[in-house]
Amino acid sequence: MITNTIIKYIAIVVIITSCSSVKKVHFSEPVDTTTKPIAHQVKQTYSLPEVGIYASNEFDGARLNGFKQENDSTVLVIIHPENIPINNSPYYAFKTWSSTSKSFYFKFQYPKRYKHRYIPKLKINDEWSIIDSTQIFKHDSIVTIKLKLNKSPITVAAQEINSSSDVMNWYTDLVNGKYDYVNIRSVGETTLGRNIPVLDIYKEDTKDKDVIILLTRQHPPEVTGYFAFQSFLRTILNNELAEQFLNKYHILAFPIMNPDGVDLGHWRHNAGGVDLNRDWSKYNQPEIRQVVRYINTTIKENKTKLVLGIDFHSTWYDVFYTNTDREQTAIPMFIENWFMALEEHIPDYKVNEASSNSNKPTSKGWFLNGHKAVGITYEIGDKTPKERIALIGEISAIQMMQQLLELNNE
Repeated sequence: MITNTIIKYIAIVVIITSCSSVKKVHFSEPVDTTTKPIAHQVKQTYSLPEVGIYASNEFDGARLNGFKQENDSTVLVIIHPENIPINNSPYYAFKTWSSTSKSFYFKFQYPKRYKHRYIPKLKINDEWSIIDSTQIFKHDSIVTIKLKLNKSPITVAAQEINSSSDVMNWYTDLVNGKYDYVNIRSVGETTLGRNIPVLDIYKEDTKDKDVIILLTRQHPPEVTGYFAFQSFLRTILNNELAEQFLNKYHILAFPIMNPDGVDLGHWRHNAGGVDLNRDWSKYNQPEIRQVVRYINTTIKENKTKLVLGIDFHSTWYDVFYTNTDREQTAIPMFIENWFMALEEHIPDYKVNEASSNSNKPTSKGWFLNGHKAVGITYEIGDKTPKERIALIGEISAIQMMQQLLELNNE
């Protein structure tokens, strides 16, 4: 027998696949997000036989555009972006090894005007660690690192690699045993045919339940924000508040918005050469267009509203970007109360808030301008320790649930 839930799901799929357009949202500073050409890195293994050093970019998430010997002790790691203009956040990831055990220097070379940002992370024997600071050497803006090599490849990366396959393995494991209230679905595919997943989370029925959006990895290298998203979502699904919370709220969680960019090792953009967090107006790129269509269809189908959207990113330091305009939203006091609760419950923590309405078409602005919902860009610092990220993610999720439950009961 086909259940009502299955019938409802089929109806949603039909609506999503049949609708060819979604309502555009106006921003005062529009951005051209039509597809731009990108320069694909050539996948290969580089060989420097004179010094017995090798390097490879033949894996998902790699970024290595050239590998050359400079002298008897140093190689040049050549890194280019997928296209320009682009943020000054050079991403790199490669594997390297040597024919004999030795120490060697690796000098990073970027195009003019771009400078090294990320402290190297090393994967040795399947374990990630941060390179010892004594093995980093900086002269003006040029960064060189020293590695101990042997025949076993070391992965060197700007951030721990979490490819689209890694993300799928993570959320599949996360929801194991929770299929009665977590539905793994697809909103569609990227330009290169990669899946855009969504975790559709609720208890019982979805009718009349206010919707909360969680999303991450619009920008491929921003892995610390993804770590916070992981902790945040894990807490929602496993905390004692979950039963009560999911009986009142409906969550749509998007764990990887830009799988093409992630797997291609891009600095910032998708396969269309576009910053996805500037496409929340005209939806020129398939990732944003299909996610927006899924959100809007879900809201319409369930006769409900979007009240909160949180977009997890990374930057140089921890910061929450918020919209100044809150009175028109359904939960105008949420941000103030949430931030107070974070400072009360996270040890030695002070909320760093930067507030302004989004003039450019970002997700934060789309939540407000498109749905009169509270929009937050949740940024985690590049250097914030993983244990600290996990704690902040956990407590911020608990306090979000607590605050929204109190508002719901008023």
